[in-house]
Amino acid sequence: MNSAIDSILTPERTVKSAPVSSKKKVLEYLGSFIADHIPESSADDIYERLLNRERMGSTGIGEGIAIPHCRLKQCDKTVGVLLQLEHPIDFDAIDKQPVDLVFALLVPEEATDEHLKTLSMLAQKLSQAEYREALRNSPDSQDLYQKAIS
Repeated sequence: MNSAIDSILTPERTVKSAPVSSKKKVLEYLGSFIADHIPESSADDIYERLLNRERMGSTGIGEGIAIPHCRLKQCDKTVGVLLQLEHPIDFDAIDKQPVDLVFALLVPEEATDEHLKTLSMLAQKLSQAEYREALRNSPDSQDLYQKAIS
């Protein structure tokens, strides 16, 4: 499996200044956004899957980062979405800090190993302060994408 971010993220799924005001709004936004990019998927289904995962424990991993994720039968490969939020929001993160970078991950239902490897790769990359700052300082979505895959 190629764990590089450029194998799961596209410029079209990278958004600078996403206009959301709460954790629930982020999950709703992701549901609608992802449904537009995955044929035969439903915004409501994606939202419910992301919400159910959050109920098991927040995907806010600290340092202003959240990695909401779920399995989706309509996925034939891992799909990533990167949002840099317009304003930081409470995401029930483990360090209680507001979140401003959200990297959502959707994986095929049967891809257990791939899911875990991709989550681990993302968490490791996002744990680097220099990388997080580069993402936060991006002036637009295209630059955000370029910095995300670097």
